[in-house]
Amino acid sequence: MSPRDLLLGSFHAALAAADPLKIVPRHLPKPPKGRTLVVGAGKAAAAMALAVEQNWPAKAPLDGLVITRYRHGLLTNRVAVIEAAHPVPDESGEQAAREILRRVKSLTPDDLLLVLVSGGGSALLTLPAPGLSMPDIKNVTKQLLMSGAPIQDMNTVRKHLSAVQGGRLAAACRAQVAALVISDVTGDDPTHIASGPCAPDPTTYRDALDALKRHEVKAPRAVAEHLARGAKGGLPETPKPGSKVFRRVENRVIATAHAALRAAAEFFIGHDIHPAVLGDSVTGEAREVAKVYGALAREVRRNGQPWSPPVALVSGGETTVTVRGKGRGGRNCEFLLALATELGDAENVHALACDTDGIDGSEDNAGAVLAPDSLRRAEKKKLDARRMLDDNDGYGFFSALGDLVVTGPTRTNVNDYRAILVTSDE
Repeated sequence: MSPRDLLLGSFHAALAAADPLKIVPRHLPKPPKGRTLVVGAGKAAAAMALAVEQNWPAKAPLDGLVITRYRHGLLTNRVAVIEAAHPVPDESGEQAAREILRRVKSLTPDDLLLVLVSGGGSALLTLPAPGLSMPDIKNVTKQLLMSGAPIQDMNTVRKHLSAVQGGRLAAACRAQVAALVISDVTGDDPTHIASGPCAPDPTTYRDALDALKRHEVKAPRAVAEHLARGAKGGLPETPKPGSKVFRRVENRVIATAHAALRAAAEFFIGHDIHPAVLGDSVTGEAREVAKVYGALAREVRRNGQPWSPPVALVSGGETTVTVRGKGRGGRNCEFLLALATELGDAENVHALACDTDGIDGSEDNAGAVLAPDSLRRAEKKKLDARRMLDDNDGYGFFSALGDLVVTGPTRTNVNDYRAILVTSDE
């Protein structure tokens, strides 16, 4: 099997470990005395809803509504699927979120609220707090995305501009709440996944203001006034850890990046390649992470330290990109292009970096693959790798080489997957 095929095979093994159709059934609760309402949001929402339908007792009352990204929908019968925009929210998501809140408020203590949560839910389940508008939320979201802010900071802001996130959805419900969560964040804390609609929120309005200041976001007047009022105690805070709201709520994380990396590692073992799992919580600027990984790959290649080839350096997490150029990017292509400039024409080093949701940033690819001859092939096409990196144009670089990885929507999301394969001399 070629190095490229090994890398792609390991990626698909990681995806299989996070497939909602395989994972959701074993975590489903028992039907309640009353009815079950299924709601949710995220890139995996449609697949999770379908898994519920396929495994729920036929005679047990079940209906609901979930929101997923455009082109991520599936055909369902009992749970409606609405498509909306991501990463910048839109009115379709707002309307669906409003309907979800209305239905949640109608439940009784005999009912069950089954909430399907996955990455992307922060943008998809967007219902502005009273006094705020969708244009306000769009403005702040765009600025945060461009700033390179980590997801935790972004979600701190989102929670305090929302009528449903930061535990507020659970607070609006009188029924038992079971939230099944597919994690796309480092640490797998439900409060950070889709901005924690059913999870306690330890952050405050003051934290949200600090996050905007830290990332130099110029918030619309309505947003700034809303957060300032909340920081002064003029608005109710999000439900905090220890709140009685959560006595009837369970948040269960059912899929993680760690499990996906473990599956990829088993794939490499099956092909006589040692997997060195470097962690599922890698964060930081994509190009800075690439410098560290490039140095490690060179040490393995030249000196057989700390592992002798063949070895696969496997990691997950979510890097960030501070956008300064005008190219087409995505953090995984940015990582690989930066890695290429670090490695040069290092022989026997191949790499793959992809987002497990099938979308690198906002592009139509999951990521790309890097080969030892990538820079040489680029030079023949008169592509300047360093200039394109400065322009945040990793997509353009790998597209020109024919090395993009295109999967289409995977309908799951356990963050990024990276593998650097260092092979032995032929």
